[in-house]
Amino acid sequence: MSFQIGIVGLPNVGKSSLFQILTKQQVDVANYPFATIDPNVGVVAVPDPRLEVLTKMEKSAKTVPTTVEFVDIAGLVKDAHKGEGLGNKFLANIREVDAIAEVVRAFQDPNVIHVAGAIDPRSDSATIDIELAMADLSVIEKRKENLERTKRAGLTKEQAAELVLIEKLHAHLADGHAVRDMELTADERLIIKSLGLLTLKPLMYVLNVSEDQVASAKPESVGLPIDRTVVIAVKVEEELAGLGPEDALAYLHELGLEQSGLDRLITAAYRALGLITFLTTGPDETRAWTVTVGTTAPNAAGVIHTDFIKHFIRAEVVSYDDLVAAGSWDRARDAGKLRIEGKDYVIQDGDVVFFRVSV
Repeated sequence: MSFQIGIVGLPNVGKSSLFQILTKQQVDVANYPFATIDPNVGVVAVPDPRLEVLTKMEKSAKTVPTTVEFVDIAGLVKDAHKGEGLGNKFLANIREVDAIAEVVRAFQDPNVIHVAGAIDPRSDSATIDIELAMADLSVIEKRKENLERTKRAGLTKEQAAELVLIEKLHAHLADGHAVRDMELTADERLIIKSLGLLTLKPLMYVLNVSEDQVASAKPESVGLPIDRTVVIAVKVEEELAGLGPEDALAYLHELGLEQSGLDRLITAAYRALGLITFLTTGPDETRAWTVTVGTTAPNAAGVIHTDFIKHFIRAEVVSYDDLVAAGSWDRARDAGKLRIEGKDYVIQDGDVVFFRVSV
């Protein structure tokens, strides 16, 4: 199961530098079947300290993290939706990703010219957001025209409902607003799924600051949402990439940080996609697996092997905290912390699971 985050931004905001650092930290794709990766895609491990703990506890021979993919998308300029710059390439690439990480520049550097002539994070983010909305508006207008032509011959009940929705979307986008901010029903989301709307994709912001700003920068001061913004200093991350683990940790503490920006970015991107992790562990391997929120036990088993869905019998589940507190799988069972769950069980983040399947 592969999930992609598209890194977007105006020219000279640090987008490509960020991607290069991420790429240097990518995992060995040989561990992942059918992972034919293009040069502009980096497969990155999701930081999860639980894996190390379980590996030591079970004396596992191998540890395998779960991953997300970051895609370096062509730079965007104003009027990209009209074809300016590499606009068409930008829009085509971004339609294929699952979520967007929008890099916004806040650092000052006279040697790195800003495309608009001045550093203005609020204006930069607005430029990109409007370009995405206008690109979606073009898609909606074409669909609206097609439905209105069909209307002359008579619309089906489904088409009539779609036209009402399309008109609502048109008005919303024309005002420069994102579709993700609308209250849509599950049925409405299904109707527009095939349109591949850019502003319906989960969006997070990466505020690229200078070294002296990294511990104190406030996203809200430049109009970015606190809950969807990661503050990162790309130059700091470049320096961290060249240090050993102990020196890197000391440098982070010197800056007043507990975790690198890359780790925070990767974790935030994972959450933006609505993903959670369940774990399997034993002498052979401790491994993290990715599923979406709301996944049932049989479908989670299917992530390990597709045949496990139809051959699912039950799931033996213990929470990570309970397993670590008990010290072993057997002691967790003896303490009554191990649960037997059936086909309707919804997997929770941090579940450690052993699936029983028929042969």
